[in-house]
Amino acid sequence: MRRVVIVMLVIAIALDAAYWSIWFTQRDWIASEHTKAYDDFENAFPLADLWLGLACLLALLTLVRRQPSALLWLVATGAAGLYLGSMDLLYDLEHGIFAKGVGGAFEAVIVAVTWAFSITALRFAWARRGELLGGGGQETGR
Repeated sequence: MRRVVIVMLVIAIALDAAYWSIWFTQRDWIASEHTKAYDDFENAFPLADLWLGLACLLALLTLVRRQPSALLWLVATGAAGLYLGSMDLLYDLEHGIFAKGVGGAFEAVIVAVTWAFSITALRFAWARRGELLGGGGQETGR
């Protein structure tokens, strides 16, 4: 399971960087709406997503190095992801984004993947907290 989480962290970092690179260069590729309110909402996320990306990077590095601080960074990653996913979900529901064709489906995938990733990181961290705090050891198979 450790390898799965490591791969998930790498993918999360890459997706975060790709999303914001596209948002600021080719916004029409990923924008679900083309309104000022939607743009303002999305433009409020880069700093929070930067924090999520940094937490993912630190979780990745500490997990690979089997450092006890991996527990902290995995929990920070999971919590940040759930928070951001919840903000996205509520906005999308309140504004009918999911019903807006391909863009709405894209938003639904973002929310679902963010929640699945975050819950997996938190579950992994909590179930293996003893191993993680010990800084190594073999995976217990839980």
